Amino acid sequence: MTSGLGHATDWDRDAALTAARILLEIRAVNFRPEEPYTFTSGWKAPVYIDCRKIIYFPRARAKICELGVEKLYRHVGFETIEAVAGGETAGIPYAAWMADRMGLPMAYVRKKPKGFGRNAQIEGDVPEGRNTLLVEDLTTDGGSKIHFANALREAGAICNHVFVVFYYGVFPGSLNTLAEMGMSLHHLCTWWDVLEACRGGDYFPEATLAGVRRFLEDPVAWSAKHGGVASAEEAAAYKASK
Repeated sequence: MTSGLGHATDWDRDAALTAARILLEIRAVNFRPEEPYTFTSGWKAPVYIDCRKIIYFPRARAKICELGVEKLYRHVGFETIEAVAGGETAGIPYAAWMADRMGLPMAYVRKKPKGFGRNAQIEGDVPEGRNTLLVEDLTTDGGSKIHFANALREAGAICNHVFVVFYYGVFPGSLNTLAEMGMSLHHLCTWWDVLEACRGGDYFPEATLAGVRRFLEDPVAWSAKHGGVASAEEAAAYKASK
């Protein structure tokens, strides 16, 4: 696997490193090679990030939302997006802050329908016929994004873009699945950016960073070696069994 630092522009790289440093500063980044985490998809990994922590820090969250909105303006356009929808629950605060910055209507999507009718999962109002940006805090394999996007589309919204603060960028299949749905994923940073931001800092011991790098270079083999799933197909079967 090649490094995830191949950003589209210098601005994207600078934005990614700024976001990564914020996440490191507020201690949202967790590295644990000696005791791997198990994700809902069955993947094993020595890395975990808690993007929900950002909401506690006013200056951090303001900068993250500023960068997110600027990235969308650069890569999607100033007038393309007509509404913003947050995924329950982690995406709701980011959707609210970003919608406010963009001067757009905001709704949120429930994980499960409440009540009856095609708008049973949408709170606020249904952005019917509007180009709607789906917002969440992060994505690993893209599963929840597909669930929320389908709910928006079934309610009559146009949903072709999703924004997350953090994209794991390691597990196979996520981008392909979103692309098959005609969706573009926009994110600020990945684990490769976090590793780059760790350079020259005193965030983690060198041995820990080396262990994380070994994982990033071959996450599928790393997961299999540590008792996790070893393919996108196995991950789908694992999730279906829960």
